[in-house]
Amino acid sequence: MVAVDDAGRFRPSAQPLPLLHPHEQTFGEMLDGWRAQQVSRGLSVGTIEVRVAVVERLMLAAGEYPWRWSVEMVDEFFAERRTIHRNARSTIRSYQNSLGLFNSYICDSAYGWVARCIELFNDHPSPVFHQWNTQRHILEAEHGGRVRPFTRVELQALFDRADDEVDTAALRKTKGWAAAFRDSTLLKVGYLFGLRRNEVRHLQDLDFTRNPHAGEFGRYGHLNVRFGKASAGTDFKQRNVLAVFPWGSGIIEDWVERGRPLLPHSRDLFPSERGTLVAESSLNARFRQYRSDIGLDREVTFHSLRRSYVTHLIEDGLDPLFVQQQVGHDYGSTTAIYTAVSSDYRTKTLRKALDGTIAAALRLGSEG
Repeated sequence: MVAVDDAGRFRPSAQPLPLLHPHEQTFGEMLDGWRAQQVSRGLSVGTIEVRVAVVERLMLAAGEYPWRWSVEMVDEFFAERRTIHRNARSTIRSYQNSLGLFNSYICDSAYGWVARCIELFNDHPSPVFHQWNTQRHILEAEHGGRVRPFTRVELQALFDRADDEVDTAALRKTKGWAAAFRDSTLLKVGYLFGLRRNEVRHLQDLDFTRNPHAGEFGRYGHLNVRFGKASAGTDFKQRNVLAVFPWGSGIIEDWVERGRPLLPHSRDLFPSERGTLVAESSLNARFRQYRSDIGLDREVTFHSLRRSYVTHLIEDGLDPLFVQQQVGHDYGSTTAIYTAVSSDYRTKTLRKALDGTIAAALRLGSEG
């Protein structure tokens, strides 16, 4: 018999009994111990189970239990993930992070698994994840340069297409009018406050309040984002976002007064037709339809609304630190990755700098 304490350490019982299926039972106990270790670190159950599933996937692919894993098995596993399954770099790195943490856990003598495996199998786990066979996380955005923000013209075309869908449904008097109205408003609110898809899905009317320093926005001058992107294993990160586009308040008010009452009662600002949280798949399908209809390809995604928000604020001259705080980035370098200012903006910036240099030179010349 074996036991695992709350910190994930193996503890032999006082009267050990032979294991009926030592390999399966030891592997299961390793996973249970690793779960306990991660719970003690405050990680969420969802994060833990995703990591456990990756460990089980490597075990099945390698055909060996963790105490027999080798560097060659790891290399073959990830070569297959890249060449056959076409996993993205971020996915590969996530897998390697999970597997590396598990490998470190079972190799740490403090947890007792090395001694246990030697006792049972005359073998033991070894470090198989190293700097030379894992990916480094260099950038926060790993899209290979294929994802970009909307231009202002493209963004307007997207919103116009969404409004056309609302008008068409209204003329036909179809029951899809409220859903089209909801999605049109949702897309605009995503841009208005620089929100991720999951953040805008979870919005509730109570999340909006007045900004006492900007009364022109009415009761939609301040937004408390309660479901911000979490760091690994942590809860959702909250942040406060100030409204910057005065035209946005009217759009939200119109939805709350005319569209929202037509959907089932819910605390959510953008519920589904069943009164539940609107599904990501539904939003994705709507977005892809509109994107195709206005002639754009997959270089722009739902997340491009957030990228556009950052880019347009920078182009409009807002302080980069303010923009960073609005979107909830810990580092300015992350906000810089999101920024893709237009060639027109760069031209105007260069012209302004050159004109300033010439003016300064003329002043010096006249003073001389």
